[in-house]
Amino acid sequence: MAKIQNISAFHAENPNKLIILDEVQRAPQLFNELRGIIDKERRKGNKNGLFLFLGSASMELLQQSGESLAGRIAYLELYGIDMLEFDGSSPESMNRLWIRGGFPESLLAATDIQSIRWRRDFIKTYLERDIPQLGPRIPAQTLERFWTMLAHNQGGVLNASQLARNLEVSSVTVNRYLDLMADLLLIRRLQPWASNVGKRLVRAPKIFVRDSGLAHALLNISGYNDLLSHPVVGGSWEGFVIENLLSALQGRALPYYYRTAAGAEIDLVLEFSGQEKWAIEIKRSAAPALSKGFHIACADIGASRKFAVYSGMDRFPFGDAVTAISLAGLMQEILTKIGH
Repeated sequence: MAKIQNISAFHAENPNKLIILDEVQRAPQLFNELRGIIDKERRKGNKNGLFLFLGSASMELLQQSGESLAGRIAYLELYGIDMLEFDGSSPESMNRLWIRGGFPESLLAATDIQSIRWRRDFIKTYLERDIPQLGPRIPAQTLERFWTMLAHNQGGVLNASQLARNLEVSSVTVNRYLDLMADLLLIRRLQPWASNVGKRLVRAPKIFVRDSGLAHALLNISGYNDLLSHPVVGGSWEGFVIENLLSALQGRALPYYYRTAAGAEIDLVLEFSGQEKWAIEIKRSAAPALSKGFHIACADIGASRKFAVYSGMDRFPFGDAVTAISLAGLMQEILTKIGH
């Protein structure tokens, strides 16, 4: 911190260098001064590569930078290690990534025990030290109970009233907790796709703990066999697939799910520009089967392409213009689509 007490002087002593500021949300007093430095450099024609801000608490980071650096900053959300970065061709590597999640220290640990120990320490530290530094005065034990409830219901449609009863708080408080954890990139609220299709649609979001390894640590699942016998296995696989696909997508399409009151459902809808929509069904089985409800839902939304992601590595036609495909294979399809 001593180096940035006078950020203008530090910048002047390091011209033409990229200055990296880590956990910058903890020093919000810098932003007004940074704005002056950036504007001065822009007038010289230096519009890029001045500062790199890092922060694990996007809520505070975005708030501060939005107030002072609007039009002067670009945002990049970094995901955990994904399938293509780790090893997209190996079922063993895929299962290891699924079990341990995308944090490097967890994924690359020598044993499953060391991996889950790191994740438990991360959860404890985050709840007891990091979140309180951001301002919210919520007991760590309460947030851990809440986070664990969400992990038990991985991929479930949000029922704020039920969560509120279990925590003995109000629905308003539950939604405040959800806002906090979503802003901290700990959970994902997958919104329902909605349009005038003339049907009764489920309107509440589906909730996922974003890192599968953290979800498993919250549920005390340390190994592959433990996961396969746990009730959360299907929701865990769905969340793992969605996070990997969105990592490849890089924000180039809007993600939704689709469900009607009559049971027509698509696990993931990707809506690209030009109204192109991909319908994606997520199946853990190596021999996936599609329900009638998936085909009805595809007709409802006018799906342009249809995929069934499954746990195998082969690609083959599945009937009714559906392609069965591996997770890594669909990530490659997405990269081709967005031009990477």
